[in-house]
Amino acid sequence: MSVDHETGVRLKSEADEPGWEVDPDDDWGVAVVATVGRQLRLRREAVGMRAAELGTATGYGEDLIYKIESGKRIPRPEFLDKADEVLGAGGLLSAMKEDVAKVRYPKKVRALGKLEAKAVEIGVYECNIIAGLLQTPEHARAVIEAAQPPYSPDDVERMVAARLARQSVFDRDPAPSIHFVLEEAPLRRQVGGTMVWRRQLEHLLEVGRLRNVTLQVMPTNTEAHPGLDGRIELLKFPDGTAVGRSDGAFSGRPITDPKQLRILELRYGTIRAQAFSPRESLAFTEQLLGET
Repeated sequence: MSVDHETGVRLKSEADEPGWEVDPDDDWGVAVVATVGRQLRLRREAVGMRAAELGTATGYGEDLIYKIESGKRIPRPEFLDKADEVLGAGGLLSAMKEDVAKVRYPKKVRALGKLEAKAVEIGVYECNIIAGLLQTPEHARAVIEAAQPPYSPDDVERMVAARLARQSVFDRDPAPSIHFVLEEAPLRRQVGGTMVWRRQLEHLLEVGRLRNVTLQVMPTNTEAHPGLDGRIELLKFPDGTAVGRSDGAFSGRPITDPKQLRILELRYGTIRAQAFSPRESLAFTEQLLGET
């Protein structure tokens, strides 16, 4: 951290908040961050405040203020609130927090979350991990930290936050119908250690008992099924349209063609038919939890 020589206050620098640059390929994100930066600079200049003075008032170094104003950094929500207060912006800067928060999430994750937020029916089959919509924060962090080459600590937090933000789908009213099929093997893998694993199993039981959620487990000791090529996700919308994606079909790209969707629906339906029933799946998960 740098230090304001007049006040002795320690100010945050890039070393303290690394990795929050906007993705240059994310056109919407670039536009949002540029707009926020421009408004910040205009408000600062309107009240006759230097960048260093705004930095001292918000706990940021002058370098970070200039980075944010030039659209090269994604500002944190608490910074926008403090800057709004210091500059007397009347809520203008604070009001940008929602869009800025979305920019923090990777473009692909944001697009998926947007689709899930509109869907009236969601079907997910996962073969190697516990579905992201079902992961606890600790489990998600352990999975993301296992990547090679490793992500920076700040990028890990960014990705965890993005994954958890998608779980707002469970809070929607009216609630969508959500179906999950998970393989047995990932449920037995103690990702993050015993306590993290136990909490993950408890969370699966909590979500699996929700009125609008169906959770099924595919036992390891079973015949081959259409999900061996990878995950499948199917989303259906109020207007009757749908989108699907499968690691093992159509080059893994999202599809909307009715004929292709029927193929994914057939595969997903077969997987559900071969898996344990929802009641058996909850009992199986309780059994796993009891073995710890």
